[in-house]
Amino acid sequence: MTILKLDSLEPREYQKNIAKTASEKNTLVVLPTGMGKTLISLLVTAERLERYPDNKILIMAPTRPLNAQHKKTFEDFTTVPENEIILLTGKVRPEDRIELYKKAKIVIATPQTIEKDLENNRINLDDFSFIVFDEAHRAVKEYSYPYVAKKFRIQSKNPLILGLTASPGATQEKIQEICDNLFIKNVEIRSESDLDVEKYIQPVEHENIYVEIPGEFKKTKMLLEEVLKDDIYWLKEHHYTFTYKPTKKMLLDTQRKVIANYMHGSKNFGAFWAIMHVAGAIKILHAVELLETQGIKFLYDFLKKLEKSKKKTDTRLFKDPRMREAVKLSEELAISGIEHPKLGKVVEVVKDLLRTKPDGRIIIFANFRSTVDKINQLLKDNGVKSDILIGQAIKEGKGLTQQQQVETLRRFSNNEFNVLCGTQVIEEGLDIGGGIDYAVFYEAVASEIRAIQRRGRVGRLSAGKVIFLITKDTRDEAYYYASIRKEKKMKGMLYRMKEKGIKKKGNLLDWV
Repeated sequence: MTILKLDSLEPREYQKNIAKTASEKNTLVVLPTGMGKTLISLLVTAERLERYPDNKILIMAPTRPLNAQHKKTFEDFTTVPENEIILLTGKVRPEDRIELYKKAKIVIATPQTIEKDLENNRINLDDFSFIVFDEAHRAVKEYSYPYVAKKFRIQSKNPLILGLTASPGATQEKIQEICDNLFIKNVEIRSESDLDVEKYIQPVEHENIYVEIPGEFKKTKMLLEEVLKDDIYWLKEHHYTFTYKPTKKMLLDTQRKVIANYMHGSKNFGAFWAIMHVAGAIKILHAVELLETQGIKFLYDFLKKLEKSKKKTDTRLFKDPRMREAVKLSEELAISGIEHPKLGKVVEVVKDLLRTKPDGRIIIFANFRSTVDKINQLLKDNGVKSDILIGQAIKEGKGLTQQQQVETLRRFSNNEFNVLCGTQVIEEGLDIGGGIDYAVFYEAVASEIRAIQRRGRVGRLSAGKVIFLITKDTRDEAYYYASIRKEKKMKGMLYRMKEKGIKKKGNLLDWV
């Protein structure tokens, strides 16, 4: 008999189609946020427990709130006794976890917890027949997912793997790395245009609202770009980069390579200066981005932090008179109270939306916690019911505990306030109850993964709208078009992989 509470479940056609395939071979499922990836894992779990009734199931997700949601889903929609659906994180004592593994039928855990318990022989996966890797795009490099997948493949007598993500990435290399690391044999992708999906999709309107960078910002920007140009020209002339206009990602990649070479013996004078110049370029590029997309106060705070720093890279930067002039100008502008035009525009947009739909529910995404605080306070000052959702505290910084996050989501779901302002924590997986009418991107993001996750918050239950605030002729505009290009490229690759299959990496374990 099935473990599913069939009277509570109404799987959609595409979910049943995908689950059928995923029950037979290791599958990466790529679905937009809000299209029910978790239900697919439920359907496959039921099939595995029917086929192997004495086996266990392991569900993993990156964060505690996400895992708590998975636990509730399995409690609500399966007949598995609640005391056999176990949620484990690093906060549970290791000796207690050993006993919990023994009595559990379904283990739900953070991957780091499972990795540590495998390393210390507190768990063996020989009697697990199915693992779900939620947010599977994380299964790269040193993250815990690849380690757990390999151990599962070695230890399990009846292994089956399911990866779930809204976007695995825009490069062939990253998608292949995920598939290799999770022993994926098959890709199942659906988008809004697929025949078995389109009838479930609500229309979502898109609008771009452009603002001009204030003229007062331009001299400061010019000074910073001159300093940046010097560092980049040095890197190009010494063959550390191959372009005079490298992206932040290119510079970060260069920095990793330079530091790795330096640590492994190339401790010559040139390598030292390469580290100095690439570090300077990254920091100045970030400063320009803050000016263009966030505002003068954010830039001033960042520059003052660098100026006070005792690090050699920062000390070198502030020997340059142009940097000192940039600090002086940004201080004068910050004192004068000149704000980035997006701050006024976001308040205007929200008030217009709520005038049209007074009970509308709005999410505003911003990259920085300080920006979230600023937007939230401005909205409150203008009579808008608003609150924030940010991650947990970093070092001595501000943050919300897991309980505070859950409480904020509960209040938003109960319509106690209209606008939720948040950082990246809202993007990935968290269940925001009810429908979201509008999503506002305070700044564009170059990552197609994050863009897809943000957009997926809207249009789940009813028609919605996504609004992008874009500063003309800045990185805002460049990032916006970059994410569109990457998403298109990613979908093309995934559909080809679905049709033609996945190339296996020869030095991995036998996939059969």
